[in-house]
Amino acid sequence: MRSLKLIYIVAITLIAAYMVAEYNKPHPTLWKPTLSYNDKIPFGTYITYHELKQLFPGAEVKGTNKTFYDQFHDTTIVNSNYIIISGDIKFNKYDFKELVKYLERGNSMFIATASYPGKFTGLKNVLADTLKIETNLILKGNTTGINFTSNKLKRAKNYEFDNGMANGYFKRFDTTRAVVLGRNESDDPNFICFKFGKGTLFLCANPELFTNYSLLSEQGADYAAKALSYMPVQPVIYWDHFQNGDIEQDMSPQLVSFSNPSLKWAFYLILCGMLIFILYEMKRRQRIIPVIAPLRNSTVDFVNVVGQVYYEQRNNANIAQKKVLYFLEHLRTIYHLKTNVFDKEFIEKLARKTGIDDTLAGELVMHMHYINGQRVTDDDLIKLNQLIEQFYIKSR
Repeated sequence: MRSLKLIYIVAITLIAAYMVAEYNKPHPTLWKPTLSYNDKIPFGTYITYHELKQLFPGAEVKGTNKTFYDQFHDTTIVNSNYIIISGDIKFNKYDFKELVKYLERGNSMFIATASYPGKFTGLKNVLADTLKIETNLILKGNTTGINFTSNKLKRAKNYEFDNGMANGYFKRFDTTRAVVLGRNESDDPNFICFKFGKGTLFLCANPELFTNYSLLSEQGADYAAKALSYMPVQPVIYWDHFQNGDIEQDMSPQLVSFSNPSLKWAFYLILCGMLIFILYEMKRRQRIIPVIAPLRNSTVDFVNVVGQVYYEQRNNANIAQKKVLYFLEHLRTIYHLKTNVFDKEFIEKLARKTGIDDTLAGELVMHMHYINGQRVTDDDLIKLNQLIEQFYIKSR
C-alpha cells in the first residue's frame, strides 16, 4: 500500500512537471498570412496598425467590424481615410453604392488584397465587376522587384521582396479610368487608383507588403509609407476588421475562464482531480482476461504507414500537387478537357461538361491556381480536398 502511494506521488509530480514544461516552451513561428491588426506574427499587421499615427500625425484611428453599408449608410462622413488589408475583398451592390458616395464626398480608401473574386472567377463581387478587376500571381521565382511610377517616389533600384510578397499584380482592370501608381519588374501594374468625385480609391495587389515581416526591413517600411502617403492627411482613419474576419474581442469560454484567477485555478483543480481519479481507478481489481487479437489487415496497415509518412513530412504542397495532377488527369480522361490553361473558358467548359454549378467550378479552379507555387497550409489542403470531393459528388 505504501509503495502504491509512492507511485501515485511520482506520477502526479511527473505530470505536473510536464504541464509546466509544455506551458513554458517557446511557440513555433506561425507563417500563415493572417493580416490581422492584432497579430505580431510575421504576416500580421500589428506594426502597420500601430504606426498609422506616425504616418498621419494627429489622426484618430478607429477600428470597425461592420460591413461598409452598415458603417456609412445614412451618414455624411467627410475628411477620413479607410484602410482595408485583407486576403480577399467582397463588396455587394449596397456596399459599393455606399463606397461611391463615401469617395465622392472627398474621402479616400486604400485596399491591399491579392484576390478580387468576381465574374472572371465565376463569383459575384460588384467592386471587381464594375472596375473590371482581375488579379494574378507571378509563379516563377520567389523574389520580385517592384517600384513606383512617380518620379518623386520612384526608387533608383527596385524594391526587392522575397517569400512571394510582391508576386501579385493586376491582370485586368478598367484602363479608361485607372491610373497606374506602381509596377513590378515585369512591367505589370501592382498598384493602381480610381477617381470618384473628390475622393480616390487606391488598390494594391500585395497585402503582405504591409505586414510585420515586410516593415521590419528598411525598404519594406519605406515602400509601405510611400504607398499609404498617397492618401491625404485626414483627421480620422478607419481600419476595417470586417473584410479580414478580425474579431474585436475573443469572448470564448476558455478566454473568460483564464482571464479570471479564481476560474483558472478552479480549472486546474478539476484537471488535477480527474488525473488523480484516473490513476486511482487504474488499480487492477481482477485478473486480466487475455485478449486474442484478430488477424490484422495488412492492407490497412500499409495505408496507415503511408499516411503517417506523409503526415510526419508535413509536405502539404507535395500532397496538394499530387491531388491536383490526379484530378486533372480525371478531367482529361473522363471529360476530355484540356487542362493547360485555367481561364474563364475552361471554367465554363468544366461546369457544362460535368454538370456542376458555375460557382463550384470557379472556386475549384481559383483554389488550384492559388495553391500553385504557394506555401500550402493545412487549411488550404483541406479546402482543396473538400472542393474536389464536392466535384465528384455533384458531377455526372
